[in-house]
Amino acid sequence: MILRLKDRVIPILVATHFRDRFLGFMGQKNISTGILFPQCSSIHTFFMKENIDVVGMNERREIIYLYRNLPKNQILRIPGNSKKISILELPKLSSKSLQLGNILFFEDEDVI
Repeated sequence: MILRLKDRVIPILVATHFRDRFLGFMGQKNISTGILFPQCSSIHTFFMKENIDVVGMNERREIIYLYRNLPKNQILRIPGNSKKISILELPKLSSKSLQLGNILFFEDEDVI
């Protein structure tokens, strides 16, 4: 699955298995992809090597939360029903063209 932004195309992995959800970007450097965590309202950045951007979406894929350049060793919780919220982790500073209220469209999608 991919996400097209104004200035780049980002491949998106979907974390549907426990291992993928648990590991996320832990230990990775030079992050160039995104990870979508369906039905998830909280993440952590422990054991990460670099900062990331975090996008919280409701069930309509509307951006309800946006944090750019989230540092390592943080816990982030988006208020609301975790079954209706999904979190998208992106490479640091890649979300600069996104705003609260935007609707995200993924290509080749079959999740959410």
